Amino acid sequence: MSYDKGYLTPEDYAEPRCLLCDDPYGVTPKVKSVPQDRIISKMNDYMSRRDYDGAERHLKYWLEEARLGHDQRGELLIRNELVGHYRKTANKEGAFESAKEALRLVKELDFEENVSAGTTFTNIATAYNAFGENEKSIELFEKAKKVYEENEKTSPELLGGLYNNMALTLVALGKYEEAFELYDKALKVMDGVEGGVLEQAITYLNMADALVAWKGAEEAENEVEQWLDKAYDLLLTDGVNPDGYYAFVCEKCAPVFSYYGYFLASNELNKRAAEIYERD
Repeated sequence: MSYDKGYLTPEDYAEPRCLLCDDPYGVTPKVKSVPQDRIISKMNDYMSRRDYDGAERHLKYWLEEARLGHDQRGELLIRNELVGHYRKTANKEGAFESAKEALRLVKELDFEENVSAGTTFTNIATAYNAFGENEKSIELFEKAKKVYEENEKTSPELLGGLYNNMALTLVALGKYEEAFELYDKALKVMDGVEGGVLEQAITYLNMADALVAWKGAEEAENEVEQWLDKAYDLLLTDGVNPDGYYAFVCEKCAPVFSYYGYFLASNELNKRAAEIYERD
């Protein structure tokens, strides 16, 4: 039997604070901020063990705490996490509800031109793509791209993720040339970034699928083989942190290698992921 690492936290056993204990009429409520770093750290812990039920309880607990504490910034963070969580668990209704609330918060906080807005737009656009809403997806990706590219505080990791995910939507819309322009940008921006080899590997696999969809398997064969080899080498790069995210990436990439007949590579990636999950 495996036990949770560390200690129990309030969201494991407590109810959110009283919903009826409102501030007096006319008094501006004080903001009680939720611990964002701790929320993300605990969320990563749940995800490293693939404890999706625990992750959802965790996020819902802190969502209520953020609401009761009038912490809109904290609520925005949690809504973004919920969009991603519901995307991974194929809960379309939950993802779209949290997306709606996240967009409302971005507007109310007047964040529409800062990096937080770009992250929210990218996150929601990725969910829309996952559920087949590609026209809505590309509209938000365009907004995110504008925000990120015009903001000097945007990190390479955010840009790389945007380009990669936006390209997926362009492929779904049959806009292959535009998609490959973004894949090239994703590869360049992640070059030299710590941990960027994992994102580059995903990009090469996405490129393989996109080229087959565009040109057909026979015409794309040579380039696909080269990209699969590059992706596999990147995934096995020395020094990559063998954490929960690495396990997630290996598990995500393994079926792609299997689809193209790279069964040994697929087995190795699944093996690595399983070892990490068992260890944690």
